[in-house]
Amino acid sequence: MSKLTPKQKRFADEFIISGNKYRSLVKAGYSENYAKSDGCRILDNPSVKAYIDDRMDDFEGETIASQEEVLSYLTSVLRGEQTEQAIVNGEVIDVAVGAKDRIKAAELLGKRYGAWTERVDLVGSVGVTIVDDING
Repeated sequence: MSKLTPKQKRFADEFIISGNKYRSLVKAGYSENYAKSDGCRILDNPSVKAYIDDRMDDFEGETIASQEEVLSYLTSVLRGEQTEQAIVNGEVIDVAVGAKDRIKAAELLGKRYGAWTERVDLVGSVGVTIVDDING
């Protein structure tokens, strides 16, 4: 992988933040004309793409919850294993999450596993016409 120019690095860092190619190019110091025309090819540059991919992998590994982590947390909320803090008579205590939170966790898990999809049976007939255009 070849080294990035300072402009390419600034673009890549801005693009990671915003996801907007045009704005990222302009913020990195490229002209608006370049950003509107040739800028579309900057993500085809293997060095720029590799830099963005590497940074995203690092970032996701450190700060972004994985799908497994999210599903595990929702399951623990659904099962009433999570608590939240409440103030009762001026004292902070831990209480089990409420029914609304547990229902929402169940709904989100159900959506993930396709449990709440509506099924519609459609019955009907459609006419089909076949035209032979090969022989004129």
